Amino acid sequence: MIINAANKPNKKFNMSNIDKKLKKRLGCINGFYTDSKRMPTYSEMTVLFGVKSKNAVFKIVSKLIEGGFLQKDSKGYLLSTSAITSKVRFLKLLGSVEAGFPSPAEEELLDSVSIDKLLIKNPNSSFLLEISGDSMTQAGIMPKDFAIVDKSLTPKEGDIVIARVDGDWTIKYLRKEDGKYILEAANPKYGRIKPKQELTVAGVVVGTIRKYRQCG
Repeated sequence: MIINAANKPNKKFNMSNIDKKLKKRLGCINGFYTDSKRMPTYSEMTVLFGVKSKNAVFKIVSKLIEGGFLQKDSKGYLLSTSAITSKVRFLKLLGSVEAGFPSPAEEELLDSVSIDKLLIKNPNSSFLLEISGDSMTQAGIMPKDFAIVDKSLTPKEGDIVIARVDGDWTIKYLRKEDGKYILEAANPKYGRIKPKQELTVAGVVVGTIRKYRQCG
């Protein structure tokens, strides 16, 4: 999905194509995977979902597979989309580097850092969006960047948010003017957006990912 960072919001953005009950059960599966590093069995899912039979679990799983939220491998074992895309990777933390004038540095292994845990505090309530447009460039958010959004956080004034304003989606700073919430760009060529009817915040941007060079 691509979220618009220009001042003209994107009508195509759709937060979800899964109902709340099914989303909660998917969250249970992903939470189990995060804690146990494996997918739950059908018996374990009866407990997770609070249902009495494996047949009920089968119907739930079938809906999740149909919606693309679960997959099966070549042997018929269940795979979670988060299990596929969120395998934890650790990188060596070797120190810090001066961003002003060059300074002497010596490589020292300080720690090993999980990129997932560094960037994503609440994986079950977080998602990525690709950015288009240039209205947030002075906040360091460029076209083709990926925004990490946490929908479990309570938005505060000054946060960068994904918001729906008068039916359209965009990414902006959340501000207050005359006691009312508005949206503000991080580029002086764009004006503030004052909702005519509604302003709904779908999530708070907690980080961005940018690729400078293709692998290989």
